[in-house]
Amino acid sequence: MEQRHLGGTGLRVSRIGLGTLGWAVDADAASAEQEAADQLKAFWEAGGTLVDTADVYADGGTEHLLGRLMQDLVPRRELVIATKAGSVPDPTRRVNASRGHLLSALDASLERLGTDYVDLWQLHAFDPLTPLDETLQALDIAVSSGRARYTGVCNFSGWQLAKAGAWQLAAGGARTRVAGAQMEYSLLQRGVEREVLPAALDLGVGLLPSSPLGRGVLTGKYRGESRPWDSRGASPHLAPFVEPYLDARAARVVDALATAADGLALPPAQVALAWVRDRPGVVAPLVGARTSEQLAEALSVEGLSLPDEIRRALDDVSAPVHRYPDHDWSEL
Repeated sequence: MEQRHLGGTGLRVSRIGLGTLGWAVDADAASAEQEAADQLKAFWEAGGTLVDTADVYADGGTEHLLGRLMQDLVPRRELVIATKAGSVPDPTRRVNASRGHLLSALDASLERLGTDYVDLWQLHAFDPLTPLDETLQALDIAVSSGRARYTGVCNFSGWQLAKAGAWQLAAGGARTRVAGAQMEYSLLQRGVEREVLPAALDLGVGLLPSSPLGRGVLTGKYRGESRPWDSRGASPHLAPFVEPYLDARAARVVDALATAADGLALPPAQVALAWVRDRPGVVAPLVGARTSEQLAEALSVEGLSLPDEIRRALDDVSAPVHRYPDHDWSEL
C-alpha cells in the first residue's frame, strides 16, 4: 500500500487507515477478538500501517485488545498507532483537555496498549473550559518525554485549528506542531472544506477523514426504505448516528454514486472511498469495518483511480453550499 507523509512531518502512514471504534463491543468477547485479529492481520498483510483507536472506545477495551494483538499477531514496530484523549464519560462535561487529565489518560493508554509510546496522540475534541495553551502544553510534554512521537487534533473547527497552529508557530519551532486533524469527511459530509481544510493546508496539517463512507450510507445498503437487520441503521442504539444521512439530499448523492459505480463495475463503497482518499489535503481515510470481508473490499481500492469525469460528477452532486464569506465579496 502506498505510504504518505502526515502533513509537513516525516511520519509516513498507509493511505488507508484502520479504525477500531467497533472493536471489543460485541457481547461475545472471543468472537469479537477473533474478528479484530482477522481485520488487523488482513490490514497488515495488505501493507497497512495506520491503526486508529481512542481511550474511550469500549471503555478502554479496544486499546487492551489492540495491545494483545501487537504482542501475539503483528509486531508493534510495523504499525503506526494513533490514539486519542480528552473525551470523558461525564454528562456534565463531555471533554476534559486539562493538562492533568490528558497526561494521566496518555499514561493509562500506554499501559493498556503495552507500549512505551504512541506514534500519534490526538486531542479528541476542543475543550472550551480549559485554556488552549494549557491543552497544547500537554502535547509538548508528551512529545518531549517520549510518550508520543507526533500529535494531532480531532473535531476542531477552522478557527480552533488556526488558533492552535498560531500558538505553536509563535514559539519559532520550540513547540510541538499539530501533524494531523481527524475530521468526518465524505461525499455526504463536506463541511470541512469551508474552513478546516484551508486552515490545515495553510498550516501543513494532514487530514485523516473519519466515516469516509458516510456512516455506512455510501455503501448503498440504505437505498429506499432498506434497513438491513444487521446494520447500524437497524440498531436502536446506533440508528440516530445514521439517521442524519438518510434525507433527500443524501439519497440524491447515493443514487449518483450508485450510477457511477455501476458504470465502473465496482461497489459504491469503493468509489466513495477512492473519492475521499484522493481529495486535496487528505492523507488517509480511516475505515472502520464491521467484518474482515468489508475491510477487504475497502482495501481493494489501492489500485483504483477514479476517471476525471466520474470525480467531477461526484464533486458536483455532493457540493456543499458555501456563500459569503467563502467567495470573493466583489462577486456577490
